[in-house]
Amino acid sequence: MGHIEIHRSRSEATDQSPTAGCTCGEVDEELPELDVQTIPHAVRHAAIFGAIESLRPGAAMVISATHNPVPLLTQLQAKHGGAYKTRYLDEGPERWRILVRNAA
Repeated sequence: MGHIEIHRSRSEATDQSPTAGCTCGEVDEELPELDVQTIPHAVRHAAIFGAIESLRPGAAMVISATHNPVPLLTQLQAKHGGAYKTRYLDEGPERWRILVRNAA
């Protein structure tokens, strides 16, 4: 089993040098896409916010859903103001895809 590091705070965990990073052997996708339908409903918004809030400044990801996620986008705006920029890539009717970028 690999080494597990436990951090005292979120900022401590995310304030790592670019060479530190994950040791799983995989590399980050250029533009990761999160299909939110694969996340259990009870923890969906928390998981999505965790993914969004883990974006480094300037980084982006795509959120993919089977409905227009207006409530999620409203919560994102209320919680973070203009810290994250969003743009629709696809607007239904079967799939909505939204680009979310950390504007910091």
